[in-house]
Amino acid sequence: MHQILDSQKEEAIPPLLRLGFRPFFLFGALFSVAAMLLWWLQLTGLVAFPALTNPIWWHAHEMLFGFGSAIVAGFLLTAVQNWTGFPGVRGPVLGLIVSLWLLPRLLLPLLGNDNLLLMMSDLLWLPLAAFYLARPIVRVRQWRNLFFVPLLLVLTALNASSWLLGSDWLLTEKLLVATVLLFTTLIAVMGGRVIPFFTSRATQTSKPEPRIWLERIALGSLWLLLVSWIALPTSLLQQPAWAPLYALAALAHLIRQSRWRWRATAAHPLLWSLHLAYLFIPLGLAALGWWTLGGALTLSSASHFLSAGAMGGMILAMMARVSLGHTGRALAIGKRISVAFALLLLSALLRAALPLLLPSQTLAAWHGGAWGWVIAYGLFAWVYLPILSQPRIDGRPG
Repeated sequence: MHQILDSQKEEAIPPLLRLGFRPFFLFGALFSVAAMLLWWLQLTGLVAFPALTNPIWWHAHEMLFGFGSAIVAGFLLTAVQNWTGFPGVRGPVLGLIVSLWLLPRLLLPLLGNDNLLLMMSDLLWLPLAAFYLARPIVRVRQWRNLFFVPLLLVLTALNASSWLLGSDWLLTEKLLVATVLLFTTLIAVMGGRVIPFFTSRATQTSKPEPRIWLERIALGSLWLLLVSWIALPTSLLQQPAWAPLYALAALAHLIRQSRWRWRATAAHPLLWSLHLAYLFIPLGLAALGWWTLGGALTLSSASHFLSAGAMGGMILAMMARVSLGHTGRALAIGKRISVAFALLLLSALLRAALPLLLPSQTLAAWHGGAWGWVIAYGLFAWVYLPILSQPRIDGRPG
């Protein structure tokens, strides 16, 4: 192991900049609360941002490329230290990456999506994070984890397309759904690694061995759908011929998850939150399949099973767990975070499913989904502010 740091140098770094998860988890959660509140205020007509050519673009862009990308970067820049044994990026360099991420988050509503400075800042921070992710992985030749680097670069390319093609909403919406599928694929890959392991360790049950054929179907179908949404026009993606692939993918992920000892997780919020969040993947894939068949739901409603449910739920559950483990604390949460888990998952289900079941209540689904998110992530920020902004309780670096 090479995690040998000068204690005096480590103590000179503000705790918030000692590892990537600290600023990105805290500021990412706070930003998502602010962004969702501003979105709700725009929906109700109480606030308008004239500089934004399309408020729907801003909402989708910021929740994916602003919030989602920040959490992924924070997680990977922290995990790479465990993977390789080399210290993760910290201090001024981490501060620079976070600042480049934060600038467009703060100014985009005021300056609009035609501002070149904001676009350049938004397209620079993630490749910079990818560089510092790749450096230790290449150093130890840990090729298994190197695939996260091109994944971040693809995410940057999708972000660039979103900035440049924002005036063409149909094309932009297609690329935003592709981005949702990219996050979903990342969740499926990482979820397959950590959810069975966490469940086995906490519940003292045996860890099921992956079935190769099932892994190939579940993950291969997601990769195929992701590439198709990037490369093909919407007119082709909406053809009924895609429905069997969505059905196969949904069934494969449902079977995959059913093997992860979910029945033993009822007394463990840090576990059932992961399992329920993952359940939104087969739900979302089934919804997209129904959309290709001309079902009574919009592409937005179908994709919200994956964005609000799988992505929002998994991010909240993983942030709660990672923040405890990497600050030297026991893996135990209180009632406030348990409530946050339940509220986020229920509001995601409301946002995605209510327009499908009761189209006349679509507006109520929007309001309920927004406020469920605000309260859930607000609870996380409240509880984890001292955890993320103070040194580890065991005195170790990080």
